Amino acid sequence: MPLTVPLRLIGRLILAVLAVVGLAGLFLALIVLTDGARGGLAAWLTAFGAGVTAALWRGRGRAWPGRLWPFAVYHYPPAAGASRHPTPLLYLHGGPVRSTSVLDHRFLRVLAGQGYDVYAYEQPGGGRSDLLPMEQYTISRSVRDLAAFIDRLDKGPVDVLGFSAGAVVLTRALATADVAVHVHRAIIAEPGPMDGPTALISGQQGRPSARGLAPAPTGPRATRVPRYAVALGLIQLGLLPPDTGLITQAEGVNAFKAADLGSDTASAYCAQDAGRIPAEDTAENFSFSVAASLRIMQTIKDSPSIASELKRSRTPAMLMIAECSSQVRQWETAILAADPAIERTQYMPGVGHHMWNGLDDNNERAAAVITAFLQGEPSPLRNYPTRADISAFLRDHR
Repeated sequence: MPLTVPLRLIGRLILAVLAVVGLAGLFLALIVLTDGARGGLAAWLTAFGAGVTAALWRGRGRAWPGRLWPFAVYHYPPAAGASRHPTPLLYLHGGPVRSTSVLDHRFLRVLAGQGYDVYAYEQPGGGRSDLLPMEQYTISRSVRDLAAFIDRLDKGPVDVLGFSAGAVVLTRALATADVAVHVHRAIIAEPGPMDGPTALISGQQGRPSARGLAPAPTGPRATRVPRYAVALGLIQLGLLPPDTGLITQAEGVNAFKAADLGSDTASAYCAQDAGRIPAEDTAENFSFSVAASLRIMQTIKDSPSIASELKRSRTPAMLMIAECSSQVRQWETAILAADPAIERTQYMPGVGHHMWNGLDDNNERAAAVITAFLQGEPSPLRNYPTRADISAFLRDHR
């Protein structure tokens, strides 16, 4: 459910009103004390200076780019009767610039049912969150937004579960010291490439997925409308910039449909599940910005290696890898090799990229390994692959 106005925001509004009243009172007092000298200029300048000083003091320690853009935020409080866990759990969805899927919402409710105080936000340009100017869609901005959200939540360090593109944001946050201190424990699930050098790796994936096997999805598609198809296709080929004038950003977001992602969706499931892939989204919740997503992905490709920064990470972390993953295996093992704070790796059998998909007991199995890690308890699965296993893991095409 979306968050209602938090008490902290109400408190800030009260402080703002008091500040305005206080400055007005200061101005009137100065008018009286200076007898309105020079048309009240002395009073005006003094009151203005006091206001600027107060504003700067209030905003100390927060860089302007890190302030929150209007986000759609979802909160699933611990279920009644469940043993409440003290550390909030924040979910970073995949995409990167899309809505939180229906399957994700259902999984977050499973975690809340086990006593976790779960939060999720949709990144700018995706879902119900406001659009950004196109040039502001960058991976660095995504990391700053994560830090700003944790700061605004004001509950201390939080546990973070990052999935797919969200796992990339989390990985880069762990390599950024002033952001990593706000992460209590990190779960890196099915990550994409973490930086430019990693993005150059191609080839090996997991066991066969349902791509090419699943029935074609039904419903409207933006890619069947000539203008949209041409624009989106040329953007993907790099022949048009993401901020092309052929279609506006909002138009591109609204035009793109869930059926346009049919092949991508199928690649997130094992081959044996090709005939029973669940609907991940509805017409009411689906949103995906191809242009903004491609721009963020390009900023990752253009970024230098973060391996040396990641090697200094001290945040306890867990890596989750799906058996039928459509992600390049070296994208995942590169993080395992670089981050010394990864305490365990969980190779999830029988699932594809979207590990919590509601099929069989997949949600419960994913929740079990996540809960075990967050609580520092033994996992139901063995720690595999370890760093020492990476070469054999890749050689055996696991």
